[in-house]
Amino acid sequence: MLRPAVPTARPSASSDATLARLYARPGFLLRRAHQISAAVFEDECGALGLTPAQFGALTVLKAHPGLAQAGLARALGFDKVTVLRVLRGLEARGLVARGAKAADRRHVAVSLTADGLALLRQAQRPAEKAYRRLMAPLTAEQQAQLLDLLQRLTGELEDQARASFVPPAG
Repeated sequence: MLRPAVPTARPSASSDATLARLYARPGFLLRRAHQISAAVFEDECGALGLTPAQFGALTVLKAHPGLAQAGLARALGFDKVTVLRVLRGLEARGLVARGAKAADRRHVAVSLTADGLALLRQAQRPAEKAYRRLMAPLTAEQQAQLLDLLQRLTGELEDQARASFVPPAG
């Protein structure tokens, strides 16, 4: 037989302060903002079966057809395992094609298929709507400031990242 839970003592002022410090930490707030961003995106793009990571991959591949798989990982700031997982999902749906690069058989080139390009086009409006929803609580000035601060933070601390971010050239 289960016993009823024993009520715990009321949290002390020091534990309240500890929680307040946790909830004000940039890492906590950035993780929470990312969760909300992903949820808003998936709410808008859910009918298309597209995640933020997949949308990012399709977008980069549209701009750089035939990009090496490793280059795609760097362009998105993903590690090799993450980009492989994303690509396998896209490939299973017939949205991308992978194959050895002609110049270097060790590198895997990735390209959008016609279906991948069509889905990316279809996703533009809902993705933009998700962006507007996410930024709606902020004024235009605050939006610009937030983006500037996030770019400064990520740019200055890039060498601390587990996966490098290197936008493709050209």
